[in-house]
Amino acid sequence: MERLKFTLPTFASTAVCLALVTGIAACSSRIDQRGNLPDPDTLANVEVGHINKQGLADLLGSPSSVSSFDGDTWYYISERTEKVAFFEPKVLERKVLVFRFDSKGVLSEMNELGLDDATNVEMVARKTPTAGNEIGVLRQIFGNLGRFDGAKGKSAPQ
Repeated sequence: MERLKFTLPTFASTAVCLALVTGIAACSSRIDQRGNLPDPDTLANVEVGHINKQGLADLLGSPSSVSSFDGDTWYYISERTEKVAFFEPKVLERKVLVFRFDSKGVLSEMNELGLDDATNVEMVARKTPTAGNEIGVLRQIFGNLGRFDGAKGKSAPQ
């Protein structure tokens, strides 16, 4: 029986091919689905004025969020994103289903919001100053020298 012999060029070419295949697989995009997106056929069964909170929860599951002030507005939020390698994820689709209930708990309004309805909020770049001492780099580095008693593991008296 003849043995297979691996020579250095054969091993190197195999390693290069394996590295290329791994690199190509690492750069493929990944689609992520987050949130609660009810099935469109199930949504067709939701009728304004005919379903209450418990019925909607039984049909669609619990909402992603509930209005903070009155609890009469429910939100079902979902988002699909695509991420390639180490880049920032790109939002492909965002859907927010808004259900409003009247004072009796019966569904009075149903809206669907998408990515086009979103508003981009700019962050404020200012910083709020804090009261206290400004500590320099050297003090941060050498500030703890001599503050601890290594033998007992306790802080030295100040």
